[in-house]
Amino acid sequence: MDAIVKNFPQTARESDRPSQQEAEDAVRVLLRWAGDDPSREGLLDTPARVAKSYRELFAGYEMSPEDVLGRTFEEVAGYDDMVLVKDIPFFSHCEHHMVPIIGKAHVAYMPDGRVLGLSKVARVVEIYGRRLQTQETMTSQIAKAIDETLRPRGVAVMIEAEHMCMAMRGVQKQGSTTLTTTFTGTFKTEPADQVRFMTMVRGR
Repeated sequence: MDAIVKNFPQTARESDRPSQQEAEDAVRVLLRWAGDDPSREGLLDTPARVAKSYRELFAGYEMSPEDVLGRTFEEVAGYDDMVLVKDIPFFSHCEHHMVPIIGKAHVAYMPDGRVLGLSKVARVVEIYGRRLQTQETMTSQIAKAIDETLRPRGVAVMIEAEHMCMAMRGVQKQGSTTLTTTFTGTFKTEPADQVRFMTMVRGR
């Protein structure tokens, strides 16, 4: 299978990221604000651990979907029907309360001569998931990244997730699920394609 590698322009982003020490000091402030003592034995290493975990949880800011999607394949033996990757698990964080969003994404596209490696679809979900998010924005971002890079005949994205900002605080409704969808191209203009996407996603 012949690959096409696209080189996307790299835009240098000015970073005024605080130092590791500043991040750890901020965690100590939060611990004191919460009512605990950051100098007690059990919390001595907590600031460093939190800073390290935040690097991992928000690694999406250091990853580019253009880099991930820059490699496509043309040799598909004439295949031009739906490609669906479903039940992609992800963990994100609500941009309003910085508490977890736990869910799964279903992503499909109609190829137009080129296809993506299947792992690339999951990687795009990972990139946008590991940022502060709203579910609506994340759904749109995934669809837009694939649509603009691959130029397929259509993209469909569905995300279903539980928001801990609803389960752990506020109305405290555990188990409630939020569902969002985005359709482009043929998925938007052809109801039959939407129905087939939904049927394939729901088929277990």
